[in-house]
Amino acid sequence: MRSDRTFPCRLASPLRPPAIEFKRDNLQMHCLRKLHFVCTGLLLLSPALTLEATQQAATASSSTPAQDSASKADQPDKKKYSHADDFLIRGTVFNEKALSFPAVELRFRKEGQKKYKWETYTNSRGEFAVRVPQGSNYEVLVHVKGFADQTRMIEAKGGGNEETVAFRMQPVKGDKK
Repeated sequence: MRSDRTFPCRLASPLRPPAIEFKRDNLQMHCLRKLHFVCTGLLLLSPALTLEATQQAATASSSTPAQDSASKADQPDKKKYSHADDFLIRGTVFNEKALSFPAVELRFRKEGQKKYKWETYTNSRGEFAVRVPQGSNYEVLVHVKGFADQTRMIEAKGGGNEETVAFRMQPVKGDKK
């Protein structure tokens, strides 16, 4: 399906419009030559780029074992924390009608400390769970606007690694709930 229509050269410089028009066959040949030239150039450059990247990687990792041990001596080894010895405090919070209570704030702190260290909220079913280190007693504060705060002590010193608790919140006197 040949056509005798002529097309302007699409690959001409944008600064100077093409002075002549090529037939379709000439245009296709011109595009193929340019494509061949570009591909050949890329093939010739790729081994040089690969060699250069390899040399840079080799110089970056060419430190001696003595240098490696000296650099490791400067940095203290981080002790990895394991949750195997943690104590799990979990439970459920209910409202005055014994229905699950979502979005209740719970705060946890070690016995004798002023600031609360852990904080969580109950899920849509009124449930919560928090991992704390074993070996201490923990105070749990349950807080909801319009309800009286509740606190409870949890013993996490030994004999198991989890405790399940339940809270039933009571509305504050004079509150319209």
